[in-house]
Amino acid sequence: MQPKVLRNILIFVVVVVIITGAFSGGMIVGWALPKGQNLSSFLVPGLLGGTSTPPPISQKGQNVDTLFKAFWEAWDIVHQQYIDQPVDDVKLMRGAIAGMMNSLGDKHSSYMDPDQFSQANAPLLGGYEGIGAWVDTTTGDFLTITKPMPGSPAEKVGLQAGDKIVGVDGQDMTGIDSSLVLRKVLGPAGTTVKLSVFRKGQDKPFDVEIVRAKIVLPSTESKMLDKNVAYVRLNTFGNTTTDDLRKALTELMAKKPAGLVLDLRDNGGGYLVTAIDVISEFIHSGKVAMYEVKANGTRGTFYAKSGGLATDIPLVVLVNANTASASEITAGAIQDYGRGILVGVTTYGKGSVQNWIPLVDNQGAVRVTIARWLTPKERQIDKVGLTPDVVVTMTADDITANRDPQLDKAIELLTTPQ
Repeated sequence: MQPKVLRNILIFVVVVVIITGAFSGGMIVGWALPKGQNLSSFLVPGLLGGTSTPPPISQKGQNVDTLFKAFWEAWDIVHQQYIDQPVDDVKLMRGAIAGMMNSLGDKHSSYMDPDQFSQANAPLLGGYEGIGAWVDTTTGDFLTITKPMPGSPAEKVGLQAGDKIVGVDGQDMTGIDSSLVLRKVLGPAGTTVKLSVFRKGQDKPFDVEIVRAKIVLPSTESKMLDKNVAYVRLNTFGNTTTDDLRKALTELMAKKPAGLVLDLRDNGGGYLVTAIDVISEFIHSGKVAMYEVKANGTRGTFYAKSGGLATDIPLVVLVNANTASASEITAGAIQDYGRGILVGVTTYGKGSVQNWIPLVDNQGAVRVTIARWLTPKERQIDKVGLTPDVVVTMTADDITANRDPQLDKAIELLTTPQ
């Protein structure tokens, strides 16, 4: 790739980051230009057909060409003096973008190369290729299994909730970001990955070899529990969640349950528009579902829609430390209105909205935090989380023994006369 082309791509990324702010209703959406502008006003010579537009200006009024002189000097030094030639220009370009995103100091703003971007979108699209396990990438020092999926390769080799992935294909994962470890675990169906696993109660890690498979992710799981209690678990807030949830609620409500458990544990979120749809199933239409506050201080208001199927049934919502983002939007609205009781432990605390913006020439995507959200009572939960109405912990021993004290408490609250 020619340096001039790389220069244009990098400048384009800077421009995208500067102008990104339009928000079209989803937690993960494409970027849009400011109202009244068109793409030509942001073109630079040689990029996307631009021919005569002056160099872009940074937010601090600096000419980007001048600002980038040091960068291109470093680029030339690497190409002229680095000992191992030729260098990988694409790798350098992607590394520069990653460094720029990391410099924001926001762990939710980042760069993904094409493969990472594809993998990151997989859970929202309903499937991916890997071992078939829900994992925790946010707490602890290692990628941790929270629950193998029924019938998955992970379940077949005996992986259990609480297992920590300490090595992948013979490489030590100590100190490696869990999200990066996850990407090493994912891979094409039919290929084999060797995991080194540490399990509580054992003296040392053990190895398992797993043949990856095509994994179809159920966005919703539902069933009737004892004592005539209905149960719905949301695994993600993706493309099919709204329809899947409505189907599940239609079937469950037809059985006249005494109460309903909404399980949002280990749900890392997804699309904001889906969160509003989910909230609308439990809260009467016209009520504020959430507020969105952008960088310029403007506030948007999202309201519950009509047609909810479970707006009056007694409700308990299960949450834990991995309940995040769209899950917290949903749980926060339900808690603010006293519509249901939150049971579990304090949630993750991700009260921000990101745009995932695909880059030109299939060079991956940048993810940028563009807004923060507030609950209907204007609570800011970013980095704080939601505190349950009833705190119930789940220990490693509970998981090993297949006990669920949080669900037990939910059933008790729904079936004990108040």
